[in-house]
Amino acid sequence: MRVAVLGGGVVGVAAAWYLAKAGAEVTVVERNDQAAAECSFAPTGQLAPGHCGAWASPRAPGILLRSLLDSDAALRLRLHALPGLWRWGLAFLRECTEERYRRNSLIKLRLCLDSVASLRQLRTELDIRYDHNDNGALFLHRDPAHLESAARDIDALAAHGLKLEVHDAAGAARIDPSLAPVAGKLAGALYSPVDGSGDCAAFTRALAGHSAALGVAFRYGSAVERIEAEGDRITRVVTSSGPVDAEAYVLSLGVESPRLMGPLGVHLPIYPVKGYSVTFPVRPGGAAPRMALVDEHNLVGIARLGDRVRFAGKAVFTGYDTRIVPEMFGGMRKVARDLFPDGIDESKPSYWACLRPMTPDGPPILGIGRHKNLFFNTGHGHVGWTMACGSGRAIADMVFEKKPSIDLDGLTLAGREL
Repeated sequence: MRVAVLGGGVVGVAAAWYLAKAGAEVTVVERNDQAAAECSFAPTGQLAPGHCGAWASPRAPGILLRSLLDSDAALRLRLHALPGLWRWGLAFLRECTEERYRRNSLIKLRLCLDSVASLRQLRTELDIRYDHNDNGALFLHRDPAHLESAARDIDALAAHGLKLEVHDAAGAARIDPSLAPVAGKLAGALYSPVDGSGDCAAFTRALAGHSAALGVAFRYGSAVERIEAEGDRITRVVTSSGPVDAEAYVLSLGVESPRLMGPLGVHLPIYPVKGYSVTFPVRPGGAAPRMALVDEHNLVGIARLGDRVRFAGKAVFTGYDTRIVPEMFGGMRKVARDLFPDGIDESKPSYWACLRPMTPDGPPILGIGRHKNLFFNTGHGHVGWTMACGSGRAIADMVFEKKPSIDLDGLTLAGREL
């Protein structure tokens, strides 16, 4: 079977690998000159089932409204984005109930746990090196009340496969000794042993190399311009370097997915949410983090990537603006100085910004819609790195008409189209 995978980020490349392993003749279409050049280039790096909570929560509407007056807010709404946001925004607000928040978070957790297990199996099989760290993750709380509130969900999450441990500040410092000098600033932490971290771009490019060795063709520098259909089937994809014809198509184009599907009458519930990251070298002899961390008070994710530490944060609703805005890194740099004052070399930052493809409810969109040979694999939001291998494996099963190993309830387009 000839399959065209549209998109060369980690989500698309993982799908291409599993499809090729299943026997497909795969072509990956990517507008950049290499894989993992956009969202997959410099995310936090966390492989984070423990941080799978949906963004649409009872607290989210208040946070967004306050952000109109607070330029340093981690979750921020820009007024100029409102005209293009209203349909997605209304759908987002409908999901901000406690019941829907819990349901959506558990759907994401199901895929995250399956995907991280698949990724680690793939790493062992192919001996992929990507500065990985399997030490788990600490979710740091500075307020005792917030820590107590977060700990209330432990039993419910454990029933769904995620085991979390509650530690006071001293216990958190025993797990990651780099926190010992600043333990007085912390109330404690939740520890997720199953979490980890790694360089997403390094993994994706290595997997692309292994995929090419299996026969996957990569058409770099080919931007998808439109998707053509007749009846309930896609007939071809037109790119900047010519047409692509296949028997099946996998849509893994992130925030570009709605633009391409709109002319076909499919209204995908995906909106771009801008995220930022800054990466610093580790300072020799300093107290740098040894594992994945999240500063829950400031909503900043932290990952140790070999001799580097990455800080990522911000969720800015600003349309399709991809510019790097220097002032947006202030909160991340402040956390870096606050927690690891001698652990990183702040004089050598590497900045990045990207548009994350967010759905209103949180879970990505997998499987088919009205076109029987088009498979959605998009809308993974801020956890595409975590979900990529599980999604790719499920897509390969669906293309070959096999039942995926995970339950797809809540992961398809059914009932979610705008």
